[in-house]
Amino acid sequence: MSETLPSVPSEGTSVVHLFFRVGPLVDRDEVVSACEGAVARGGQVVTVAMLGHKADLCVMALAADQWDLRRLQTALVAAGLELVDSYVSLTETSEYAQGVPDEMKQARLHPVLPPEGKPAFCFYPMSKRREVGANWFELPYDERRELMYEHGASGRKFAGRVQQVVTGSTGTDDYEWGVTLFCVHPDDVKDVVYTMRFDQASARFGEFGTFYVGMVAEPSTVLDEIGVP
Repeated sequence: MSETLPSVPSEGTSVVHLFFRVGPLVDRDEVVSACEGAVARGGQVVTVAMLGHKADLCVMALAADQWDLRRLQTALVAAGLELVDSYVSLTETSEYAQGVPDEMKQARLHPVLPPEGKPAFCFYPMSKRREVGANWFELPYDERRELMYEHGASGRKFAGRVQQVVTGSTGTDDYEWGVTLFCVHPDDVKDVVYTMRFDQASARFGEFGTFYVGMVAEPSTVLDEIGVP
């Protein structure tokens, strides 16, 4: 068997959101073992019990090597879970983050998840518009930077209530960013998304994909709650 070359970003870490439905053949022990194996390889795994019809379970995973994310995905499917949606991205620092302290940049490149005390979960992808009269990529850099500063100031109003993890997906999935929110209360999700949509960066230029909402817990707890014996 030939050697597998690592697939590692030059900075930051690789991220995948996997959304599953639960069927009658799911092996609980294998699901837990798959998550534990990913952590043992140096990755992070967040398990979420989903609300609504779109999925039963979300597994958000971070790893240096994309092969480790693929191994986790393979193991979870082999455990009997039906993969119904996914999102692939990379942690990054914003091009508008010049002058931000290195400690903050490293927190964005290497977040520690899930945060304590924030069980409410939301994920959605988004892009910037390329429409006549509202083409983000035709704006001068300084104007884009000012709009993003306004956007960031709105988000900072929710410090302590919301931890936002924005990962880049230009070239890795259908949208340009994946946004993951960890919140104290479910209505914190609604409040922060509503508030930030009034910023020009979102009101004029934001395009949003499917929203997924659920509750974060340890794998065994999530499996209990979604009915995996």
